[in-house]
Amino acid sequence: MIKAVRGTRDLLPPETAVWNFVESAVRDVFRAYNFQEIRTPIFESTELFARGVGEETDIVSKEMYTWLDPPHVYEVLLRELTSADKEGRPPIVRPEFLESLGSRQSLTLRPEATAGIVRAYIEHKLWDRGLNKLYCIGPMFRRERPQKGRYRQFYQIDAEVIGPTSAGSDSPARDAELLEMLATLLDRLGIADWNLELNSVGCPNDRAAFNDALRKALEPVVGKMCADCQRRAVTNPLRVFDCKVPEDQPIIQTLPRISQFLDEGCRKHFEAVQEILKAVGVPFVLNDRLVRGLDYYTRTAFEFTHGALGAQNAILGGGRYDGLSEALGGPAAPGIGFAIGEDRLVMSLQESTTADSVVRKPDVYVAPLGAGMNVEAARLARELRRHDLVVDLGDETFRLKKSFEMATKAGAKYILIVGENEVKADAFALKNLATGEQVSIPRAELARRIKIQE
Repeated sequence: MIKAVRGTRDLLPPETAVWNFVESAVRDVFRAYNFQEIRTPIFESTELFARGVGEETDIVSKEMYTWLDPPHVYEVLLRELTSADKEGRPPIVRPEFLESLGSRQSLTLRPEATAGIVRAYIEHKLWDRGLNKLYCIGPMFRRERPQKGRYRQFYQIDAEVIGPTSAGSDSPARDAELLEMLATLLDRLGIADWNLELNSVGCPNDRAAFNDALRKALEPVVGKMCADCQRRAVTNPLRVFDCKVPEDQPIIQTLPRISQFLDEGCRKHFEAVQEILKAVGVPFVLNDRLVRGLDYYTRTAFEFTHGALGAQNAILGGGRYDGLSEALGGPAAPGIGFAIGEDRLVMSLQESTTADSVVRKPDVYVAPLGAGMNVEAARLARELRRHDLVVDLGDETFRLKKSFEMATKAGAKYILIVGENEVKADAFALKNLATGEQVSIPRAELARRIKIQE
């Protein structure tokens, strides 16, 4: 038997009903804030993520699925290196083959969505169309260790506000609006007791001074920390705050705090974000250890957490990235965005919402009885579906007992009998499977009567 690859899984009914419920709510809420959907490719040039996300991040250095295109280049190279010429001399790699390697492109399955959206924003000059609020929903890929709520193919809901300064995309009002939208979404979904953690990671100059201070503070203690922290202390000290190793936490607690290094502009920006959130009634707590895991973040960084997820309790997170467009070769375009881990969001939601509570079961099961009744039943089912009724359809070879069994198994509210006598009378027996009540209803009245009974 061939099974799903480790770190992936099948989403099956009725659980998919919860996913559809979430995505429908997302689209409704985002529409109210004037966000529009974008769909980017699931693979991009590797350079996009190296430049956009950061070469020293765990995502780029450890977790990406990357290959040369076309992928069979490795097989061709192996043949070149293992084949001898006709005289039996050792293999020589032909110069023209080496030249062809230079034309191969390195591609990567997208590990996150922001870089691709900003790439599309630049490539299509979306600022000329007035498009600066964008969102997408889809699969991402990271080679992580699979665990509860974390998969190698996972799903994200991502939204970005990006644009030139004249569009107000650098304003603290945009940060607060985005956070208020997320609070509205979680409330709409019925996820209670969420927590918003907020921080400012400052501008590049702030972080340069902070990194210097971190390096000095880490020098005498880094030898006692995990191997990842020892590497990060050299390449990107800010990433030390991403460490989840329990033994390292007491050391991390003693390190300098980014809030001590914010310049006046960043401090005022952060204070304005907090002021607006308080005014609109969105609760938050300050966490000056929060840095997020991507190099492109500036100023506001945030996470929404939920206790139902255990130690790895983040439902979603994001932040501002005012220099990302320039890093990818585009114009100055300040931005802020977030990513919701849909897998983990659904896990949080399952505390209060079950699949049975959101899936729509059949309103009626149409049961053809006797030879030639499939045709009549199909006509009737089509008429009912045009009235937005969910209809399941049986088969004329089923005996009445089996039709009732199939209707009950499907979860239908009613069973509708379509036999020769019913067709002649143009009136059909409709039975309520919960109460056992059965009535004969003219064809023209069926859809209305079924809807009334809902």
